[in-house]
Amino acid sequence: MGNIRSLTWALELGYPSFLNAVGLSITSPLGYSEIAGLYGGLNLCLGIMCLVGIFKRNIGIFSIKFITFLVGSIAFGRVIFSMLPTTPGFYNPYFVFEVIAFFVGITLLYLQKKLN
Repeated sequence: MGNIRSLTWALELGYPSFLNAVGLSITSPLGYSEIAGLYGGLNLCLGIMCLVGIFKRNIGIFSIKFITFLVGSIAFGRVIFSMLPTTPGFYNPYFVFEVIAFFVGITLLYLQKKLN
């Protein structure tokens, strides 16, 4: 419970937040926990996995595969969602980053396979 209070206190200080950019509002401590888990924990674990991958080749290859699949899926989801009549288009700087990251990942995996 103390962690939730600390998180609530930190968020009330007015740190920059993506919530306004995407139109979200959090109405309960569980909401804060979900946001922290998804956008904090996931990114932290991905970063640690990539750091370990620098020293362990098999974890590095898995990291590239996982991140490539992740960003490709997010970009694909944006395109599919934009096909609904009432939704905005998918083209924005985040989409461009996701597509570039996807193709960089595919290229790295192709080159790694070709070298072996």
